Amino acid sequence: MDNLHNINIERSVLSSILFNPATYEEVASNIKPRDFYLPAHKYIFEAMEECEREDLPIDEEFVKKKLKQEERFDEEVMLEILSTNPLPSIKAYVEEIREKSIKRDLVKLTGDIREVAVEKDLPSSEVVDLVQQKLYQITSDSSSKEFRESSEMTNATIQHILEMKKRGNAGVVGLDTGFAEINRLTTGFGAGDLIIVAARPAMGKTAFTLNLAQKAIDDNKGVAIFSLEMPAEQLMLRMLSAKTSIPLQKLKVGDMSDDEWSRLNSAADTMSQKKLFVDDNGNVNIHNVRAKLRKLKTQHPEISLCVIDYLQLMTGAGNKDRHQEVSDISRGLKLLARELEMPIIALSQLNRGVESRHDKRPMMSDIRESGSIEQDADMIMFVYRDDIYRMREEKDKEQKARVEGKEYKSNFFDKPEESAEIIIGKNRNGPIGVANLLFQKACTKFIDAGGIPIEVVYDESNMDGREATISMQPI
Repeated sequence: MDNLHNINIERSVLSSILFNPATYEEVASNIKPRDFYLPAHKYIFEAMEECEREDLPIDEEFVKKKLKQEERFDEEVMLEILSTNPLPSIKAYVEEIREKSIKRDLVKLTGDIREVAVEKDLPSSEVVDLVQQKLYQITSDSSSKEFRESSEMTNATIQHILEMKKRGNAGVVGLDTGFAEINRLTTGFGAGDLIIVAARPAMGKTAFTLNLAQKAIDDNKGVAIFSLEMPAEQLMLRMLSAKTSIPLQKLKVGDMSDDEWSRLNSAADTMSQKKLFVDDNGNVNIHNVRAKLRKLKTQHPEISLCVIDYLQLMTGAGNKDRHQEVSDISRGLKLLARELEMPIIALSQLNRGVESRHDKRPMMSDIRESGSIEQDADMIMFVYRDDIYRMREEKDKEQKARVEGKEYKSNFFDKPEESAEIIIGKNRNGPIGVANLLFQKACTKFIDAGGIPIEVVYDESNMDGREATISMQPI
């Protein structure tokens, strides 16, 4: 298999670095030590990496010193490199090293496939998933890493802190949620985070998550959505309603003024140019999600957020009981988030038990099949709107009075804007707490409540048809 390596090319690239250390960055940005076929060449490049990290000269003496410390110095190999003429341009040679490294990985993969498919006799779905994962790792250069040393981690952490300082201490480290209070509590969604958004039906968890996705899109980030319950057109209707502040019902029937049509066309033109991808196939499993998202991420590296609506509609692998299936799904999503270095938001339903409590604010134990989800999630957020329960209670009282032949006058009326709470029940990298928002029902849009808890006050002195003047006051 001589076509899978070229010792002369490797020797020429290493020689070019030793004679002209300025070329190191160009080489290191394209290949890794593991891309070298000859172990001695790999060790030399690792020594060069150490010199770079420690701000030492990348020359014969310091590289030799590093190799001797690791007892990996081969004088014959070093002399061969030093006797090789440096290259005037190394780009093509570096690409050739990477190309042959990929081919060696692919050859190794064929052996791995035989091992898991024939010798270990794994199910075909697991074999396919393994192959897809390995192919993604090979093509995206995200293969598994060795242990990271303290010096490298410390330097990376300091660089991260300096980068945050350059941002002006804005407090948002990860993906901006678009909500000031949520950003304050979470510092944004981190790469590799699994975020669970949970609520009872009609609380607005899909609307809230679409608002998060819209913020990422507005910031020119790519977003992928797996919609297991709602067609893509309905999702787009909701997003356009929230973006334009045109009531969703008006969009559905096309009953709009000239100004609203103009706003809609402008928003549609903007959205059509964004990187939004929706898979509305209602029957997907964890393997489908992994395969499709890896492929999409490879084709569109700008994808920065994935949304899955919702987790309980996904299927697992094999004939396992439901709790084991959900465990496999949540663990698979967490590993996928880390692999692709992007946050994944998965929506989740809550158990009916919350309805029987006096205080109906959700808790961790209310999540269906909560054990594995609670363990795997980096962040769990609950969407809660108290007016939903108040309205139900008033309707129950009204119906009960009607049955008893009594008249019941409700003091509750349907508001166009309701208080909402985003309860952060788990936050692996920060505090838990409650963010107070407002929900604009007509256009399914959550907005900040001004940064402080507020209540919506209605002037009912001139209510006609239960319409009122809205004002907001601090609690």
